[in-house]
Amino acid sequence: MAKKKPASRTAAKSAALKKSPARKPAASKTAAKPSARKKLKAKGRAVPAAKRARPKQRIAISHHREEDFKADGLRAYAHYRDLGIAAATDGLAQAHVIRLIGPCNPAEVSKLHFHDLDFQMVYVLKGWVKTYMEGQGETLMQEGSAWTQPPRIKHLIMD
Repeated sequence: MAKKKPASRTAAKSAALKKSPARKPAASKTAAKPSARKKLKAKGRAVPAAKRARPKQRIAISHHREEDFKADGLRAYAHYRDLGIAAATDGLAQAHVIRLIGPCNPAEVSKLHFHDLDFQMVYVLKGWVKTYMEGQGETLMQEGSAWTQPPRIKHLIMD
């Protein structure tokens, strides 16, 4: 006697399950399948920090004007021109043109210090400056020289 074919796919599945008692039906299609692999712990990897929202920024334009140089900055032997970057970036970055006014007193200039900033870049527009940076040593920077300093690196101006 010939076997009768099941009328539908569901009926065929039921018939197959009846013939194979070792197989258990899946609870539902949305149920998670167990993984044969074990989850490995990351070695030495830090969990990435959540990204902080970027502050709203606006355009900052600063044209050279002699009257914008002020003697109200960090050092008495320098005049500063704020380029408006801090206000435009909500404090994310800041930029100044710093004009050293000689003669500089080495006792005042050559103090080892650091800046509590996330990023610092210096570009020499005119003249030269001799610096010392921890881990780098002494470097003579001349017109056209540029450098970055990692956060909180100890440094000083030598000449």
